Amino acid sequence: MPTLRPVAAGLLLTAALLVFGRPASGLAEATGDPLQLTDGLYVDPASDAAAYVRRHPEDTELASKIAGQPSARWIGAWSGDVQAGVTAYTTAAAKADKLPVLVTDNLPGRQCGIGGGAASDAAYRTWISAVSDGIGTRPAVVVLEPDALARLDCYPTSEWNARIALLKYAVGVLAAKNPNTWAYLDAGNVTSGDAKEIARRLRLADVGKIRGFALNTANYFTTEQSISRGTGILAALGGGSHYVIDTSRNGNGSDGSSCNPPARRLGMPPSPAPTPVDLHLWLRTPGESDGPCGLTPDLPVRVFSPVLAHHLISGT
Repeated sequence: MPTLRPVAAGLLLTAALLVFGRPASGLAEATGDPLQLTDGLYVDPASDAAAYVRRHPEDTELASKIAGQPSARWIGAWSGDVQAGVTAYTTAAAKADKLPVLVTDNLPGRQCGIGGGAASDAAYRTWISAVSDGIGTRPAVVVLEPDALARLDCYPTSEWNARIALLKYAVGVLAAKNPNTWAYLDAGNVTSGDAKEIARRLRLADVGKIRGFALNTANYFTTEQSISRGTGILAALGGGSHYVIDTSRNGNGSDGSSCNPPARRLGMPPSPAPTPVDLHLWLRTPGESDGPCGLTPDLPVRVFSPVLAHHLISGT
C-alpha cells in the first residue's frame, strides 16, 4: 500500500478535533481521513496465520502471501473485555503508524438466529459503545455486522425495526465518537436480493452518517461482480456514499458455495481502490474456516487451517 500523508490543513483539522471533539452540529461522516493519517494497513501480529508461521517458519509461501498481508480482526461475544482489546489493538496499530481494520459480529442471535451475539438489545448497545470507546480518536476502519441487513428476511417482519434500530445505534455511536474512523455497514454480496431493497435498508440504518457500506464480506464473488453490485446500490442510494470490497478469497470467483469451497484463490491484496471504492480489504483472513464444511468438514468457523490457506494460494 502506498505511503499517504496528510496535508497541513488536514493535520490542523485533526488536531483541532482531537482537542475540541466534533462540531456540535455533527457531520455526515468521519471528519478525518484514516488513510491520510497512517502509512498503510496494519498486519495483525497476533493473527492465527501469523501464529502458525511462527511455529512453522519453513512455510515461507504462507508467510509472505497470507500472514504478511493486512487482514481484519473480528470481534464479538468471544472477545472478552472488548474495550480493552480494541484499545490494545488500535494502540498497537497507531504505534506502528498503520491502519487497523475491525469487523463487529455481535448482534443478538447474529445472522439468521445461528446463536451467539449479545444477550439482549441493551447488551449490544453497551458492547458497541465499548468498541467505540476502545477506538477513540485513533484511525481505524470498521465493518459493521456482516449479513445483518442482507439476511434480515430470516426474521419475522415484526423484529425488523428492532434489529435495524441496533444498527442505527451502532452507526450513531461511531459517527459521533470516532472522528478518524471510516465505518461501513455490511450490505451482503451479489446474491443478496434487490439492490434497491438493500439500499432502502442501508438508509433506514442511517448509512449517510458514516463512510458507506461493505460488500462480499467473507465471500468469493469477483471484484468486478462486487463493483457492479456496488454501482447498483449507489444508484439506489442516490450517490453520496463509498464502499469497500472483501477481496481475500475471490481470485477465482464463486462456485455457488460460501463454505470452504475447493478451487478458490487469493484475491487482490489489500490496497486503496479507485473511487467510489475506498479499499480492497481482506475481511476474512485467508485460511480461516467458514465452518465445518467443504474442504474442512470438521473445522469450526474462524479457525485457521494451513490446508485451506495453501488451497487458496494454489487455486486448487
